Amino acid sequence: MEQNLTLSDKKIKELTEISLKYSQIISKVIDEAQKNIVGQNDIIKKIIISIISDGHVLLESVPGLAKTLMIKTMAEIFSVNNVRIQFTPDLLPADILGTKIYKSNSGTFEIQKGPIFHNFILADEINRAPPKVQSALLEAMQEKQVSIHGETFQLNKPFLVLATQNPIENEGTYKLPEAQVDRFALKILITYPTKEQEIKIIERNTGNLEIKINPILQSKEILEMQKFNAEIYADNIILKYVASIIDATRNPDKYNLDLNNIIEFGASPRASIWLIRAAKANAMINGRGYVIPEDIKEIAHEVLRHRLILTFEAEADEINTDKVIDIILEKISSP
Repeated sequence: MEQNLTLSDKKIKELTEISLKYSQIISKVIDEAQKNIVGQNDIIKKIIISIISDGHVLLESVPGLAKTLMIKTMAEIFSVNNVRIQFTPDLLPADILGTKIYKSNSGTFEIQKGPIFHNFILADEINRAPPKVQSALLEAMQEKQVSIHGETFQLNKPFLVLATQNPIENEGTYKLPEAQVDRFALKILITYPTKEQEIKIIERNTGNLEIKINPILQSKEILEMQKFNAEIYADNIILKYVASIIDATRNPDKYNLDLNNIIEFGASPRASIWLIRAAKANAMINGRGYVIPEDIKEIAHEVLRHRLILTFEAEADEINTDKVIDIILEKISSP
């Protein structure tokens, strides 16, 4: 259902025309990614949303579901450099950020930048590194800059961290604190492929098929899309709708929701911000210059699932955050 637009019709039309242009480009990006990645269309779309809205992604899946291939493919399509960092218990902050090294021939110290100075970063199994390393990465994500021995360096733009964690293994891991998990714009769950998709995966990886990925966008165009994303119109009605959803996670009684024994802590203000930013990106992908309630619903689970902290009772009753989000979205009426 479309909202009543208070912005001038002329301005809305201009925004929609630009969105349509970007939508066609994004459609080519998705088609190109599907040449290399089988059966993860929704995941590809959500990663593109995070890139457009300039946010970071937390990916949760069992091993072997093409997370590394996904980030490499997206980097090739977007014509940016990428790196994979395998997080381990013996990793140090300097291994990610960089350090100063002594040059004996000149008798001086020189800054050696770490892998954080790439555009797209796959932080593989982030929960395997100790808290000090996790904090170093998350601080760089938030500030878009790092300090190495007193010198501050800006990180490259665009800058995307795609961090993964394995949900089935807890041994030798360090749980990410909730306050740090909140810095990820989206949390995406990757599921197993279907039987038909599995056959395609086998065919592509056991034959002589050579897949060439063509670049679609340049860094400058990505930055332009990120800037335009902020201009996409979100009516005051949409802002109130988002505020109601977030308020319902904190004060369920106000909305006749029986969730007091299920939600321990509701979503933070970051959730409101990312619901709007990601919804704007979803509107752009769909060729619209304005946000509608369906855009909010489309990305609500990815924005909220890592920001709700449930009680022990909820976990004992096998109630997860996705179920709670479903209940809230069903209760809060769309404008």
